Amino acid sequence: MVRTGALQVRVRSITYLGEDVNAYELVPLEADSLPPFTAGAHIDLYFRDGRVRQYSLCNNPAETSRYIFAVQREENGRGGSKAIHEIVQVGRILAISHPRNNFPLHETAKHHVLVAGGIGITPMVAMAYRLRAISASFELHYGARSPSRLAFLEQLKEQGLSEHLHVYVDGGDPSRGMDLQQIVSHAPPDAHIYCCGPAGLVRGMRLATAAREPGTVHFEHFALSPAQPFVQGEMMLGGSATIGVGFKVKLARADREFYVPDDKTIVDVLRENGIEVPTSCEAGLCGTCRTSYLQGEPDHRDYVLDTEERRYQVMICCSRSRTPCLVLDL
Repeated sequence: MVRTGALQVRVRSITYLGEDVNAYELVPLEADSLPPFTAGAHIDLYFRDGRVRQYSLCNNPAETSRYIFAVQREENGRGGSKAIHEIVQVGRILAISHPRNNFPLHETAKHHVLVAGGIGITPMVAMAYRLRAISASFELHYGARSPSRLAFLEQLKEQGLSEHLHVYVDGGDPSRGMDLQQIVSHAPPDAHIYCCGPAGLVRGMRLATAAREPGTVHFEHFALSPAQPFVQGEMMLGGSATIGVGFKVKLARADREFYVPDDKTIVDVLRENGIEVPTSCEAGLCGTCRTSYLQGEPDHRDYVLDTEERRYQVMICCSRSRTPCLVLDL
């Protein structure tokens, strides 16, 4: 059964890009074009068993006749990448979401620094196409464990992007890879920096950019390793006393209130009480469940919202509350 609002597309081609990495070209079933997307956007891929996985679009955003996404097979992952590599064949019909973008380019910036590790290159490819199209100043730093894992290297070169490209192969030793401190220090103060890749790269970039303006540094997370667990018996502070475990969530418009124990999410509790909430990844990666809040202080555990957005929005699939009650605009 196709999800409400889902797009049906056909796999027109599958291309081997490198070790354990395939690119999948999707075309519309009947229409001449697909909904437009912007550089940095991703789609949800819907599995018949209910699983949902997010994949960045990595073709030129100027194209409207196709989408391309790439998948790196992970033997120890959650099973989605293996299923795609083993089951998805040319001609297969897939159900996907409309594109949405939690990792957009800030096109008015005077300079852009793109930093990618491994399969984290996927959103950067679309960004590079777009930045070239608008004659923007940019540099692309692309690192991998081995040359065979530089999935998009030849494509980037063939598209005339060599002058912007800096390539690093570390052999599995991060100390031999890109020098994040140097990359950041050489970037103009008003440059915008974008990073996507393994957790170690993201942590290193957060440290390297700690002194820069928060609104000029952007991250895209393509995996959680591991998902942040709930802490059994966590205590929430309220006023001058510690009051129990868990917290209350109040729906302002519905005038309903529920208790959220420490082993359930806000989404879990709402669904148990007959309130449907749209979700996708349920790990704080995709932004589907972002909700405005009116009172209280969220314990943000997502990877999407920036500092300003966290002042009035919360991802209710994963985030908690630091105060006894969190009032949602629902």
